[in-house]
Amino acid sequence: MSELSQSAVPRAVISRTSLASGAVKAVAAAPRGGVADLRRDAWGHGLIMVAQALRAAGAVGALVDSEADVALLREHGLHAATTGEPDLDPHLLYGLPDAQGVLRADPVMRVTGRVLSTKPIAAGGGVSYGYTHRASEDSTLALVVGGYAQGIVRALGNHAHVDIHGVRMPIVGRIAMDVCVVDVGDTEVAPGDVATYFGGWGSTRTELALWSEIAGLTVAELVSVVGQKCVREEED
Repeated sequence: MSELSQSAVPRAVISRTSLASGAVKAVAAAPRGGVADLRRDAWGHGLIMVAQALRAAGAVGALVDSEADVALLREHGLHAATTGEPDLDPHLLYGLPDAQGVLRADPVMRVTGRVLSTKPIAAGGGVSYGYTHRASEDSTLALVVGGYAQGIVRALGNHAHVDIHGVRMPIVGRIAMDVCVVDVGDTEVAPGDVATYFGGWGSTRTELALWSEIAGLTVAELVSVVGQKCVREEED
């Protein structure tokens, strides 16, 4: 994939440090020693990476989707099965917010997209398909990588936010297949700047809880789809 096409796909960045910390907390809190739910590619976080963190933390096993996954994790020293009940808290393991937006562990996944372009909009101007949003005042719009094809679900338009330069900014108008539009106001934003949808340390750190409320989907459903549809990367 070329550098240009790579920049046109949102990223699901997995923190190795947060994953290791979350695995230790989750295993310590598990009543039966730690059987983790690693279905759906470890909730979009990457099956092998999460399994290795769990093994290092002392987990006893995992619930997976297929016998092929069972064999794969056996090679990495972790017992797995396709049946049974996990007892390891995924909110601790993956650093996910609860319904109230409370975090008990650092987010493991940080989802980002880059600003493709910016343009001014006059008061009253319509945004995106069907003009479901009209600017209340003169402002500036940014076209940001990330749409419903990557799990940034359509329901989030006119409701959710991104973080750019530490400022929480609204997604406005309908979300398209691969992009969305953000009202950046008078903040100086340029093509190539990073917009964070959720996770990390900024103003959208717990935004995933709002996504769940807006979309009527569980945090598990949302993070699993995004993690598998975006380009997944690792960081310390």
